[in-house]
Amino acid sequence: MKKLISLILLILLCLTLSSNAAALPKGAKSEFTHVNGIRMHYVKMGKGPLLILLHGWPQTWYEWNKVMPILASKFTVVVPDLRGLGLSQKTQTGYDKKTIASDIAELIKHFGGSSAFVVGHDMGGKAAYVLGLLYPELVTKLILVDCMPPGTENMDSAKGGMWHYGFHMAADFPEMLTKNREREYISAQMRKWAHQKDAITPHAVDEYAKYYASPGGMTAGFNYYRALPDDAKFVSTYADRKFSMPILTIAGRYGVSDNLFKAMIPKADNLKGAIAEESGHFVPEEAPTFLVEQILHFFVPEPASN
Repeated sequence: MKKLISLILLILLCLTLSSNAAALPKGAKSEFTHVNGIRMHYVKMGKGPLLILLHGWPQTWYEWNKVMPILASKFTVVVPDLRGLGLSQKTQTGYDKKTIASDIAELIKHFGGSSAFVVGHDMGGKAAYVLGLLYPELVTKLILVDCMPPGTENMDSAKGGMWHYGFHMAADFPEMLTKNREREYISAQMRKWAHQKDAITPHAVDEYAKYYASPGGMTAGFNYYRALPDDAKFVSTYADRKFSMPILTIAGRYGVSDNLFKAMIPKADNLKGAIAEESGHFVPEEAPTFLVEQILHFFVPEPASN
């Protein structure tokens, strides 16, 4: 049965990727709403229980475009541009993950449901983590995709950490050094972090870069990193709180690998983990079929046989 499901998903995915349609998946709508004092853009499609997909850096809602059409057969899929990114309103402050989580909490309430299934990748994963801590009543089940919980990142390049943390967190310098080279910088970073080097197409890079290269776009993106020390301090105040909802971690073998699952063991009693063996950091684009399988199996489990 699982092999048949995998085959069907692969066929549907190939049909989706072969389409030369516009950026929006067929049947999707681009809409706006006001949440937490900002104008937020989101893309919506499908019918069923509410499913929120949260993107990471240096991306927009578009990172989920490969998986949205398949998930829309089971869910009302809502994919926002996070605060300051894509078509959502840029603000001077509010890039700490507590504020971003509050944005998403209001977005869930906007759709009138009592709770939602939530999937978060990278910075969207950190926001989803805080959302689950602060608003457990709004999260039915939670999937974290290739991210590390706030405060567990290794930001020291001298001790094996990734160099970009310090660069992105510095004041003014990253904007100055990437000015008029936004696409080149984004493309180089994504290629470095990906294992499937051709998974993120030039068109996708163009889609991301046009928003980050817009006035204030790179600053908004870097502000997600600049907020990380405050995120760590905030999350530390909830050190004794465990997540009440079921959680699945999904990581690329060449991304954060087993580190995400290990970091979540003390935080969740109902925890599962999965590894995308041939993926780097960008699991939604490098391993979309695997990701869809994991989402469906976790959110819509097969009925037990008699």
